[in-house]
Amino acid sequence: MKTNSWESKMGFIATLLSVALMSCNSTVTEPTSSLKDAYQGRFLVGTALNKSHNYGNDTLGISLIKQHFNSIVAENCMKSMHIQPTEGVFFFEEADKFVEFGEANGMFIVGHTLVWHSQAPAWLFVDENGADVSREVMIERMRNHIHTVVGRYKGRVDGWDVVNEAIMDDGSWRNTKFFEIIGDDYIKLAFQFAHEADPDAELYYNDYAMSMEGKRKGVVELVKQLQAEGIRIDGIGMQGHMGMDHPDIGEFEKSIQAYAALGVNVMITEMDITLLPFPGEETAEVSLSAAYQEKMNPYAAGLPDDIAAAWEQRYTDYFQLFLKYSDQISRVTLWGLTDADTWRNDWPMKGRTDYPLLFDRQYQPKQVVQKLIELTENKE
Repeated sequence: MKTNSWESKMGFIATLLSVALMSCNSTVTEPTSSLKDAYQGRFLVGTALNKSHNYGNDTLGISLIKQHFNSIVAENCMKSMHIQPTEGVFFFEEADKFVEFGEANGMFIVGHTLVWHSQAPAWLFVDENGADVSREVMIERMRNHIHTVVGRYKGRVDGWDVVNEAIMDDGSWRNTKFFEIIGDDYIKLAFQFAHEADPDAELYYNDYAMSMEGKRKGVVELVKQLQAEGIRIDGIGMQGHMGMDHPDIGEFEKSIQAYAALGVNVMITEMDITLLPFPGEETAEVSLSAAYQEKMNPYAAGLPDDIAAAWEQRYTDYFQLFLKYSDQISRVTLWGLTDADTWRNDWPMKGRTDYPLLFDRQYQPKQVVQKLIELTENKE
């Protein structure tokens, strides 16, 4: 039976199209589906793990963490009030699980934090009568805490936030109990003790408002002082607790440049971008009013499209900046996974609903995740 000439031609065309498509498919790569893959070779992408992650209860969250992140930091379980609530009694169970999770998934593990005036146990600074301990006792308590914690995870935790939030916005030293009792060499001693406990671990100074000119100068001076005394410091963590109009991105860039010029790694830590206004100095009576509560919690029912779009642009602007300095930035870490478990929901007022992270309350990636991935594709 003679084949219809039209059918024969169409079959030939279909064959050509099939061959062409096969050829294209052999050279076109699939779209990147994760943040860690997109930023591979530029900087690590991290997130903070909470108790539900460490104990394996949040299975949906764990799946997202494995997919999108190659670095983790302990949100709370390694802070001194949690890990040594009573003198000489260390609670390592949750911290052990945190480290084991990172090891099992080949992640860069960051311990947070060894010396911090906040979330420290009350016993740390006082004697049995409630009076401040001596300088010698305080140094020994700090040394013991650092040696015990860092020593336990020697060779397993890749980097430590050794000292957290010790410099004020104007560049002066924060008047913490560590500073009051030991003096201005407590930071030097903390880094020295951490290096003794694990000579191979990276050691960091971490702080907020790091784009402010005064703090920038104070931190630069601190690091230069440590370096001049031969003290090991490997990186500076710029906390990224941001708002829609602060910090100024130009000032943030100046700080990246200033810190990188010290010859240390720059890390963006604790990143989240709040959409909510910050409460002012109103009286308690005003703050309890329904109108004031609504003003401070404007998006309880969800985000308007224009607000969400502006927030997405804020994130992409900052990630564009991070890409610009990817030779100096070693890690960008989000402070949490989803909007459901962000610390910002109830701070500094209870009952607030915020949207500062990359994944929504249903564990779904927001549109900005794909936009951040596409930023790297445009940089090829």
